[in-house]
Amino acid sequence: MNKPIYNKILLTILILSDLATAKFNIMNPENTVTKTETVTVTDSHHSHEPAQAKRGGTCQFPYYQGMVAVQKSGSNAGWAMHDDQQCSYGSWCPYACESGQLMGQWDPSVTSYSYPGSQNGGLYCDSNGKLQKPISDHDYCYQGKGTVSAVNKCGGGSVSFCQTVLPGNEEMLIPTLVGQGSEVTLAVPGTDYWASTAAHYYINPPGKGVDDACKWGSTSEPCGNWSPYVAGANMDDNGNTFVKIGWNPVYLEQSSPFKDSKPSFGVKITCDDPSQCDGLDCSIDPSVNGVNGVSSSESSSGAGGGNFCVVTAKKGAKAKIVVFDTSGGGGGSSNAPKQKREIFVPQTTVTETRTAWVTSTRVV
Repeated sequence: MNKPIYNKILLTILILSDLATAKFNIMNPENTVTKTETVTVTDSHHSHEPAQAKRGGTCQFPYYQGMVAVQKSGSNAGWAMHDDQQCSYGSWCPYACESGQLMGQWDPSVTSYSYPGSQNGGLYCDSNGKLQKPISDHDYCYQGKGTVSAVNKCGGGSVSFCQTVLPGNEEMLIPTLVGQGSEVTLAVPGTDYWASTAAHYYINPPGKGVDDACKWGSTSEPCGNWSPYVAGANMDDNGNTFVKIGWNPVYLEQSSPFKDSKPSFGVKITCDDPSQCDGLDCSIDPSVNGVNGVSSSESSSGAGGGNFCVVTAKKGAKAKIVVFDTSGGGGGSSNAPKQKREIFVPQTTVTETRTAWVTSTRVV
């Protein structure tokens, strides 16, 4: 299937704590158009960047400053779109940015999280095959708030943090690779980011590189949308940073071959100055608490039954999401059959063969 059609899904999870309320939503898109023509793409705002030839009714990935091509072997050809989607004439084409940076372009007419406008991220490939920069005074990519970093203390290799694309199809395509023993700054948006939404990440097992981890997965192994853990972060107008870690509800589903498997790694939130963070301790160690267990005095359970905890780093403070080895655990069966998965939505259940528990957070 060259042009997938995703069901519109809206998911809201309310996180209640003494400090903040976070909102989690879900949707999946459709996008394509076909035309054959030879044209030239230009960017009137950055005339120093070389023009790119276009063929086959698509706009080529431009590699503008800060932009990172993802899953280049697919039809998406580097754009942050599903691997069987193209950046076709008349469509919006989201893109990934370097670690710690955020996409700075989207449809400025869409100011709230609603379908189908939530798909309109990135650059616009117009009917003549020219890439349009919709927000002229924004860079293509810009630095996030810099208040959250990922730390890899695992002995099994690099860890892939895969950010979902929003505005866009919310697939976990935006890569951040954290080398063994390393620390990397994550992209944390403020309220100036599109619709005041937050960054959402899937945390993959150690040793799984971004090419294999930052895409739709399958039941053959617990990575991609089947990763055991998710995380989210954003900053409010007062300078407080909200950081969440939790179990991925898809990992826990009854149809999941991993639902009874303890991952061999855990995650926790720490702060450079613990006195400036509320919500500590906040930790997930399956060797201690089992599957879906969370160590926190303020843990909560979201839609789909995934437990989580939230830490607030006060203005000027910085937090870390630390990935560490546990004393035991294992993965899913490599021979597990491909199965349909149910997505839990308030008052309704939607079933489809290829989807993911994809959420976005924001402080309200």
